[in-house]
Amino acid sequence: MAGRLRPGRSAGRSLSWLLARCFIAGSLAMAGATGARAGQSKGQGKPGAATPKEQVWRAEGSQALKRGDAVAAEKAFRQALRLDPHSVGVLNDLAIALDKQGKVSQAIPYYQQALRLEPNNPQTKRNLAIAYFRSQRYQEALPILESLSRRAPSDFQLAELAGLSFFALDHYPEAAQYLERASRIKPSDLSTLYMLGQADLRARDYAALTRVFARINQLAPDSAAAHVLMGMAYDRAFREHEALREYLAAEKADAAFPGVHSGLGLLYWKRDEIAKAQAEFEAELKHFPRDVVANCMLGQVLIRENQPQAAAAHFRMALAGNPAYKEALLGLGQADLMERQPQAALDPLRKATQLDPNYAQAHFLLGVALRKLGHPAEAAREQALSAKIQEQQQAEYTRRLGAH
Repeated sequence: MAGRLRPGRSAGRSLSWLLARCFIAGSLAMAGATGARAGQSKGQGKPGAATPKEQVWRAEGSQALKRGDAVAAEKAFRQALRLDPHSVGVLNDLAIALDKQGKVSQAIPYYQQALRLEPNNPQTKRNLAIAYFRSQRYQEALPILESLSRRAPSDFQLAELAGLSFFALDHYPEAAQYLERASRIKPSDLSTLYMLGQADLRARDYAALTRVFARINQLAPDSAAAHVLMGMAYDRAFREHEALREYLAAEKADAAFPGVHSGLGLLYWKRDEIAKAQAEFEAELKHFPRDVVANCMLGQVLIRENQPQAAAAHFRMALAGNPAYKEALLGLGQADLMERQPQAALDPLRKATQLDPNYAQAHFLLGVALRKLGHPAEAAREQALSAKIQEQQQAEYTRRLGAH
């Protein structure tokens, strides 16, 4: 199934917590891989003795990793790799050293090369999957994680990362299955329960969500995690007063918990209390500068305040975390139009309409940009399409109201 997945909005939406877990999980896996290096084979996946010089360089690199000097470790492992470019152990060592420096994209080719040499090496597969996950390449991580997890159903990390990958791709029922398994392996892991609750909420499995609430409250009564989940549930049910109460309780329990200030900011935004919303989004970004929701929403606030240049910076930050975040693409296009740069606005607005062909606002602003660039016929088509989509959406909304 993983091969058919498409990037989801969650790759950057709720996911300050997910990204934080990504680095925690990655560091645990790297530590495990480092400890397993000595037993790895040399050559085309077959046992073989390393040369004395190679052993010296590997030992030097290992010592450098132990004392936390990943730069020195990288240099040593590169020397060892020059002596034997086909050593699976050295390839893994070098990738680990790069990973520990935050150079995940540079580490991935070395894991891939090691896996080509020894296709059935489970540690290399694990390291590669974790590197994909940390690079937010969830579609590539999933087949490996699922395969390894089937062979090791009691492995917490594999189950959790598979669940988080499905979550990031907006496949919430599948995410819930893996996160449920992970939560049974480690029943006291609050963060796993929190993400399981998020998956159940998005999957609209309210019976499962109720069970998760009970488990969280048993594990950590009056915790920020429980209040944030309850706040999200109330917000989705259009019970804003109760949602606000829960988010305020979450803030009291732990003001640094991911999503507390963004949740408050979104509620204030809906109430048109813009100054309060801005303060909350800024507070979220103090704790999590790369948070895509807070960046995108602060951009919207700055658009309201006629500060398009400052807004554009936040939209770009949101898109760095999730290139498929259509609201950030719309905001960036709007900021470009306000800056009188219709040519620059075309790319984000076209991407937004490609991601969601029924995105009426994006079609409308794309029409504005095209008209300013001297393409009246194309502009008219886009704005006519925007009007048609809005009419259809209004008719569907009216139908649903009548059904209730």
